[in-house]
Amino acid sequence: MITFENVSKVLGGRSVLNDISFEIQPGEVFVIVGPSGAGKSVTLKHMVRLLTPDDGDVLVDGESVSYASGLELERIRNKFGYLFQGGALIEWLSVVENVALPLLEKTAMGESAAFAKALEMLALVGLELDGEKRPSEISGGMKKRAGLARAIVTEPRIVLYDEPTSGLDPVTSRTIDALIESMRAKLGITSVVVTHDLHSALSIGTTIAMLHEGKIIERCSPEDFVKSGRPEVQAFLESQFITKQGVWERNLQ
Repeated sequence: MITFENVSKVLGGRSVLNDISFEIQPGEVFVIVGPSGAGKSVTLKHMVRLLTPDDGDVLVDGESVSYASGLELERIRNKFGYLFQGGALIEWLSVVENVALPLLEKTAMGESAAFAKALEMLALVGLELDGEKRPSEISGGMKKRAGLARAIVTEPRIVLYDEPTSGLDPVTSRTIDALIESMRAKLGITSVVVTHDLHSALSIGTTIAMLHEGKIIERCSPEDFVKSGRPEVQAFLESQFITKQGVWERNLQ
């Protein structure tokens, strides 16, 4: 579904991505982890052509997004929803107006149908009673959930998540995790998640990929990731008090 072919990117004179290649399959929750500055968000931005590779190519369903333009690029981008780190809600619109906005801007759907669809998505993320509130009137976790409702309202096949649990308390973070898993299970959405939160990554991921110094140094299941023999992986795990001795346990129930 999404393929990186020998992608390299230099930003500010520094090599951020160095000849990386991988493939994301339909229905996966593909989680990209790594230290700050490793290139996680840069990788995400290449998928929707917010950045263009210096070398290599990114393909979506076999089509190059790296060299697409105009209507072709718009068509490929319409396969994606994007949950930004802070939710990125428009402050002067109500929550339901924020969620309905992509339908009103990108489709021929009428206002009544768009708002009905937006309310349906808000119910899916547990915000059906908060649609008339302004973003300033809801919590950070609620903003993330509203942002998720907006990301999926056009029924994209792929959703990109940039630090979905950043700045949230542990209970709210696990709520977001459960929603991401629910999107996969109920809607068949392919998810690509960038996160520093290894507890989240190991709970929701079907595949974990670790970026280190511009390279993918490990790509495997959560179970195998915890047991990885790579010292960089073990140091990253131990920094969040996760060890191969069984401290971590996958549990979304």
